Amino acid sequence: MELSDFKIGGEFNFAGKRWRCTDIGTRVVAAICLEPVTVGYVTSNSDSVKRRDNDPSWFNGPPYAVSETVFDEYDQPACTVVK
Repeated sequence: MELSDFKIGGEFNFAGKRWRCTDIGTRVVAAICLEPVTVGYVTSNSDSVKRRDNDPSWFNGPPYAVSETVFDEYDQPACTVVK
């Protein structure tokens, strides 16, 4: 893909994962990964617990509950549009 192919809110594939474009700059694109999120927390008896969560509310924003990733001009050609 080229920078002009990205649309805010549009989805694309990169590295076998699905992403949603959240911002477009002059040379870079910011996006959130739409794969299930790994959530970690500590229980009352100090056990560390991790679980997978695919609650769609994680992907509502801005601000987003998941981190945004920046795709520069070297990453963008490896992205493909989700139709």
